[in-house]
Amino acid sequence: MLSLKPFPSSHNPSISHSLATFKPFISKTQTLKPSKSHSRSAIQSVLQWNRKPELAGETPRVVVITSGKGGVGKTTTTANVGLSLARLGFSVVAIDADVGLRNLDLLLGLENRVNYTLVEVMNGDCRLDQALVRDKRWSNFELLCISKPRSKLPLGFGGKALVWLVEALKTRPEGSPDFIIIDCPAGIDAGFITAISPANEAVLVTTPDITSLRDADRVTGLLECDGIRDIKMIVNRVRTDMIKGEDMMSVLDVQEMLGLALLGVIPEDSEVIRSTNRGYPLVLNKPPTLAGLAFEQAAWRLVEQDTMKAVMVEEEPKKRGFFSFFGG
Repeated sequence: MLSLKPFPSSHNPSISHSLATFKPFISKTQTLKPSKSHSRSAIQSVLQWNRKPELAGETPRVVVITSGKGGVGKTTTTANVGLSLARLGFSVVAIDADVGLRNLDLLLGLENRVNYTLVEVMNGDCRLDQALVRDKRWSNFELLCISKPRSKLPLGFGGKALVWLVEALKTRPEGSPDFIIIDCPAGIDAGFITAISPANEAVLVTTPDITSLRDADRVTGLLECDGIRDIKMIVNRVRTDMIKGEDMMSVLDVQEMLGLALLGVIPEDSEVIRSTNRGYPLVLNKPPTLAGLAFEQAAWRLVEQDTMKAVMVEEEPKKRGFFSFFGG
């Protein structure tokens, strides 16, 4: 049973903020102590996970996941956020828009089931429903690859092909999906332009390092020039120990540099490599990992077009011994 009691007068206001940020850690038997001014928000943060998130915006929501720089976690984000959306009850179609270096099927464990791609659909060799690979674990999640590895795209293939694909998914007999997530290739060349063509939302994945931030800032400008104004970012591979030691920029610094709304913060987790090699996304792990929980929270915010606030990581005060009084 959930019991609520008022906070003492000397409580820290950041506690109620942390409750809203880390909702999955709250159990139904935990005793919460909100103050009068924060009681309503604290109660909502506890009870939010007892309901299904409300889908905001018009469907299908076409979201491109990009970064500009390679190796920051775009494909990992696409796999985990996409499956989190499917677990929340929404129909999802994930498109691997990387032409020659596709990896999304590996992360999802579906590499042996990809028989047809979008190129075969455009050439008339198969139907669209034959190219869509349905996940066995969650039937409302489907994968579509643009082409096979080491294959060359037709000269006429470009952004218009993905725009046609989105329109075909909207009018398919089994119904339009709620989300169409596009895994964008690295770089800002023709593959990037093709991937962002049908999108009306973007999730920018970055890490707290200078090279990634420079590329993310460049990509943000290109997205805005293409007419995509709804841009949110996910800061990946965050290490609080390095932030406290001033060896890594904080999430607050990243947000101030890029000026983007924050969708999620993913901590550094060694389980990412294990899940990638097994073709088993983090969000399916039992017990869940911190990174998996962070991806689930990001998916929840994506559904409701919500954001989070960056929290400053303060350095722990050094302990003073007895001889410190004598200058030791």
